[in-house]
Amino acid sequence: MDGKLVRKWNRVIHRDLGYLAVGLTLIYAISGFVVNHVQDWNPNYEISHVKSNVGKIDLTQNNIEIIVKDILNKLSLPLKYKTTFRPEPDILRIFVKDNTIDVNIKTGETIQEIVKTRPLIYEMNFLHLNHPKKAWTYVADLYAISLAVLAMTGLFVLKGKQGITGRGAWLTIAGVILPIVFLWLYL
Repeated sequence: MDGKLVRKWNRVIHRDLGYLAVGLTLIYAISGFVVNHVQDWNPNYEISHVKSNVGKIDLTQNNIEIIVKDILNKLSLPLKYKTTFRPEPDILRIFVKDNTIDVNIKTGETIQEIVKTRPLIYEMNFLHLNHPKKAWTYVADLYAISLAVLAMTGLFVLKGKQGITGRGAWLTIAGVILPIVFLWLYL
């Protein structure tokens, strides 16, 4: 097979596969970056705490549903809730969508833990970590194979001093040695 033809097809495959992979590469790059810093912040959710006071709780009502709806009404929240329980004798915990409310029955003090997904980042992490499973697994597998093909075809895009027989060889060796050094350091 002619060397020029091989180089031409190598460039075509590398270029076109590179264009196809841009969207997924950005998703995986951004998601990978934020997940790398999970010890510093929650990349999927923004969690806030809101303190307030609903005043005296009328415990003469033995119906927990009436008590809970009264508390939710005082907090200007929808009256629909999931469930409740008492983690401590003086605390009533109410679970509503994206919100957990702790109410001190004696003082009326409340602490809401409100959970909101981070727009776009949540969705990127959802795909990156393959939470959808099913057909997405095949898309992710094809993407992984595409990255391998891009890496291999990228080795032969340039010729001469800048290519794999010159500067490219040293950069390739460095790129292979770097993860090995970190594995050696950490393991």
